[in-house]
Amino acid sequence: MNMAGHPMVQMNGVCKRFGAHDVLSNVSLNVAAGEVCCIVGPSGAGKSTLIRCINYLEKIDGGSIRVNDQRVGYRLRNGHLHELSEREAGRSRADTAMVFQHFNLFPHLTVLENLIEAPIHVRRESRKEAEAHAHTLLARMGLADKLRAYPRELSGGQKQRVAIARALAMRPKLLLFDEPTSALDPELVGEVLNVMQALAREGRTMIIVTHEIGFAREVADTLVFMDPGTIVECGAPADLIDHARTSRAQEFFRKLLK
Repeated sequence: MNMAGHPMVQMNGVCKRFGAHDVLSNVSLNVAAGEVCCIVGPSGAGKSTLIRCINYLEKIDGGSIRVNDQRVGYRLRNGHLHELSEREAGRSRADTAMVFQHFNLFPHLTVLENLIEAPIHVRRESRKEAEAHAHTLLARMGLADKLRAYPRELSGGQKQRVAIARALAMRPKLLLFDEPTSALDPELVGEVLNVMQALAREGRTMIIVTHEIGFAREVADTLVFMDPGTIVECGAPADLIDHARTSRAQEFFRKLLK
């Protein structure tokens, strides 16, 4: 079945607080299957918290989130919402994969072992199947010769490409990226963005928190500008970057594009 256009992510009135601080305030956002959505904004705008809530790494304090029409973090039973157990939450998260700013690779495992861990234990794939898929993914990332290497033996760009391969190893319907290039040396940024551009061309559903405006302009279907806790503007990248309606967004893009 062609899922293009089907709502993959539906956020409705989402609120998140840390103590007395409202990090997300009544945030609503829809992302269709096959869509690439880039989220930009100043530090502290709530961008990373937003995608962590989508993956249920943070629990929301209000509103609702659905991924592929399944409510995130809760199950409706007998007319009442029941919070998922940790094990249930892990299973429900299987169709969503996240790539982190600082890679989050297991340092004691080889590159191959990093890739096959979740498919074997969460997806219940056989080791043979998981390893075959891992070999394919690493070859695609230009890392076929790094199967037996440990993360400490890799450059930052190589680590992030392994992290992307690890995310793809779960065969996810949704890919989340949390500033995937911000921890990289400038000369290594391009190799990671090239991989992400290739994924976008495949029609994968991706939500990307980024400060790479040129990349967002080229790859995104939708660009979202956040300012502390809220979505200020949302639209086609060229329209938003060049013709933002609000003074706050205009100021942000003007400074970024200097």
